[in-house]
Amino acid sequence: MGYARALGAGVVGVAGCPVEIEADIANGLPTMRMSGLPDAALHEAGDRIRAAITNSRLPWPDRRLTVNLLPAAQPKHGSGFDLPVACAVLAAGGAVPAAALATRALIGELGLDGRVRPVRGVLPMAVALAATGVTEVVVPSGNAGEATLVPGLAIHPADDLAAVVGHLRGTRPLARTAVPAPAPAPHRLDLAEVAGQELGRRALEVAAAGGHHLALLGPPGAGKTMLAERLPTVLPPLDDAAALEVTALHSLAGVLGEGALVRHPPFQAPHHTSTLPALVGGGSGMARPGALSLAHRGVLFLDEAPEFSGRALEALRQPLETGRIRVRRAGGGTDYPARVQLVVAANPCPCAQVAADGLCPCTSIAKRRYTGRLSGALRDRIDIQLALLPVRAADLTASAGSEGSAAVAARVAAARAVAARRWAPLGCATNAEVSGAVLRHPPYALRPADTRQLRDRLDRGVLTARGYDRALRLAWTVADLDGRDRPAADDIAEALALRTGALT
Repeated sequence: MGYARALGAGVVGVAGCPVEIEADIANGLPTMRMSGLPDAALHEAGDRIRAAITNSRLPWPDRRLTVNLLPAAQPKHGSGFDLPVACAVLAAGGAVPAAALATRALIGELGLDGRVRPVRGVLPMAVALAATGVTEVVVPSGNAGEATLVPGLAIHPADDLAAVVGHLRGTRPLARTAVPAPAPAPHRLDLAEVAGQELGRRALEVAAAGGHHLALLGPPGAGKTMLAERLPTVLPPLDDAAALEVTALHSLAGVLGEGALVRHPPFQAPHHTSTLPALVGGGSGMARPGALSLAHRGVLFLDEAPEFSGRALEALRQPLETGRIRVRRAGGGTDYPARVQLVVAANPCPCAQVAADGLCPCTSIAKRRYTGRLSGALRDRIDIQLALLPVRAADLTASAGSEGSAAVAARVAAARAVAARRWAPLGCATNAEVSGAVLRHPPYALRPADTRQLRDRLDRGVLTARGYDRALRLAWTVADLDGRDRPAADDIAEALALRTGALT
C-alpha cells in the first residue's frame, strides 16, 4: 500500500490552473478509479497510462488504485494529465521517489508505448505553475520551446516515460531547454506593391494609426485583399505583455509551431464557409479559440464578407465593442480576448463582374440586398467604409515609386505614440478605444464651428450617435498623423469622407 502526490496543470478558459494529482494504492481487486471531475479524455487515461507503464518495463500495481485530481470542483479537460498521473502511480508503488515529485511539475500525454506527446495550452499552464512558485517543469519535447518563454522556470523536455523516470530517480537527468530564438518575421509583404488606390492607402494608414475597423467595397482586382494583407506590415510590433498573451492563445489552439514568442501582429483570414465555432471559438472539452481570438492584437480579415453566415457576422458585434468574446457551452461559459482590427472586403454586387462600360447585369435591388447582408448594426461599428475604383492602366506605371510599408509604419508609430500619451490617464492606447462621451466633453470637446458637419449629418439621420462618435475618433487620428494637437474642420471632413462611403 502507498500514497503519493504529483503536480500537473490544466486550462480553464484561456488561463492555466495548477492541478494536484493524488494516487493511493490499497488492498483490493486490481481496479483503477479516477475522481475530480475528469472529462472523457481523462476517463480513458487509465488504459493509456497502464499500457504506457507496462510497455516502459515499469511495475503496475495489481491492487486497487484510486486517483484524485484537486481541486475536485473544477472540471479537468484534455490528456495533459497522463504524465503526472503515471508518475504519481509509480511513486505510490515505490518505483520512483515520492520526494522527487514535490519539487517539480509534469505535463504531457502518454502514448501506449510510453512516448510523451505534445498537448495544447502548455504556455498558459507554465505561467500558472510559475505563479505558484514552481521552478521546474517536465514537458513533452514538442512543447519545450513555448514553456521556456516563462521566466524563472527550468524546463526539461522528455520524449518518453522511461526518460522521465530516470530523471526522477536521478540516474539520467533530463537536459534543460534554452530559450528559443525570436520567431522570424513572416514573409514581408509591402505596401509599395499596391498599384494606385491612393485613397485606399490613406484609409489603411488611418486605420493602422488609430486602431480603426475598415470596410473595402470594390470590384474584383481593385486591390481589396492586397490592402488588407498589408495592414499588419504597418502596425507596430507587439510589446512583451501583448506578445505573451497572443502566444498563449496560439498555444491553446495548437498552432504555435516552434514555440517562439509571437512578436508580430497576427493576421487571420477565415474562409466565408467557416462555422460559428471556427470564427468565435468553442468546442467540447478543452475549448479552442477561434479565428477571432487568434487575431487578438492583430487583424481579422473577412474577404467576401456578405457570403459569411448571418449568425457568424452578428457574433462579431459585441467583441468589436468590448474586445472580448464570451462563448457559452453546456459546461459553462468561456471568455476569450478578441481585441482585433476588423477588415471586411466585399464586391459591390453578387455577380462580381464588371463589363467594359463599368456596368454589371445586377439590378439596384440585387446590389442593395447583397451588401445588406452586413446588418446596419455591424456596419455602424466599422469606422472606415471606403469604395475602391478599378485600377487603371496608368496606375500600374505611375505607382512605381509608391511609399513602402516602412515609411508608413514610421508615421503610424509616431501617431500611436501621441495618442498613447494623451489617453494614458484613461487607460487607453489608441483613439479607437476612447469612449465617445470623453470626446464630446471638455477638455477634448471640439469647437462647434468645427463639428458643424457632424451635427448636420446627425440631425438628418445620415449618422447615428455611434457613427458620430466614431467619426470623432477618426478625426483625432487624422490630426495625429498630420501633426496637429487637435482636430480641425478639415480633419473632420476627411473623417466623414472615410466614414460614410461604401456601405451606406
